[in-house]
Amino acid sequence: MLGSVLMAVALVGLATCTIFLLLALLGAWRFRRSGNTASPGPLPPVSILKPVHGMEPRLEQNLESFFLQDYPEFEIIFGARHHDDPALQVVERLRQRYPRVPVRVVLAGEPQRPNAKVCALEKMLAASAHSCLVISDSDVRVTPRYLQEVVEPLLDLRVGLVTCLYRGVPAGGLWSRLEALGMSVEMASGVLVANLMEGMRFALGPTMALRKERLAEVGGFEALADYCADDYVLGHRIHAAGYQVVLSHHVIDHFSLNRSLAGSLSHQVRWMKSTRYSRPRGHLGTGLTFAMPFGILGLLAGLAAGKPWLGLALLGAALANRMLQALAVGWGVVRDPEAARFFWLYPARDLLGFVLWCYSFADSSIVWRGERYQLQAEGRMVPASVLPLPGSQEQSPA
Repeated sequence: MLGSVLMAVALVGLATCTIFLLLALLGAWRFRRSGNTASPGPLPPVSILKPVHGMEPRLEQNLESFFLQDYPEFEIIFGARHHDDPALQVVERLRQRYPRVPVRVVLAGEPQRPNAKVCALEKMLAASAHSCLVISDSDVRVTPRYLQEVVEPLLDLRVGLVTCLYRGVPAGGLWSRLEALGMSVEMASGVLVANLMEGMRFALGPTMALRKERLAEVGGFEALADYCADDYVLGHRIHAAGYQVVLSHHVIDHFSLNRSLAGSLSHQVRWMKSTRYSRPRGHLGTGLTFAMPFGILGLLAGLAAGKPWLGLALLGAALANRMLQALAVGWGVVRDPEAARFFWLYPARDLLGFVLWCYSFADSSIVWRGERYQLQAEGRMVPASVLPLPGSQEQSPA
């Protein structure tokens, strides 16, 4: 009886993850065939908002790629908490190397709200000279046509925000490689399916391009400062305000900086928990998109039923499913050479992703830059230090 139940669960899971794969393939085909459309007109001057926080692997090369943009007029606003942040030494070297690129440095100080990045962006916004903004993380690298390709769609006034897919680039080691594969395949697949099924209703943090007027319409950065997934919230609010969120065809390099197992798991668990609170129904359904847990379950059920050939067939189907996904999305869409070379490793990443998904339901706490927070409805963050003691009648701040 138990073996029959396990076999039924395995078959249902393999069916749902196969449907997801087919949707990802259709989304990838649609994305590759489509093109960003823009109204003709001159490209507007741009302010790039680039928060930095300490030294990171390849930081100088990443930041330098923004100085090398083939774009008529732009400035770069860097934001750090304090003047002694070592990342600012890199910024100064690049400023001297490229004197024709206008650069400003904003010292944001200690954050007054839970999301330190958003608090910095609010002060950087005040220092920006142009109405067109491109918000980009410090751990990404782009090509010289990046600005043109993400800004052009904004010439259409129906477009409120432009965002980008990204390929994961490992900083070194197995755990960094597995995390990077998740960026290139798992993350990209989810975005392509969402774009196929309902259009873009969110943004991806490594790149968000929009006009100041649109940002002001949804409450500005101040309205995002209590959220962990500020990118998701911003994109969702732009869409709710009646504007289009466009997925650019420019794919950026996003570095997976965590070389250790502990660092990689901590980062991925924080992302999983954030997704659980930001879009709970979608996160719950994600459990049915993994293949390897159901393939392993099918193998065990087949062995228990005395049908090892059936169990091996189900495991083989799961392996083929994930390797095809890695090649079709990781290489076919985001052009990740690691996904092409290590597609056979993606089933392990899929299994790890399922374990992290299960763990995301364990509790509501996350650790971000050394501080512990509790996640609440819609992904709001509350510092653990201000939560009421057990048994207290005091309510947590919203």
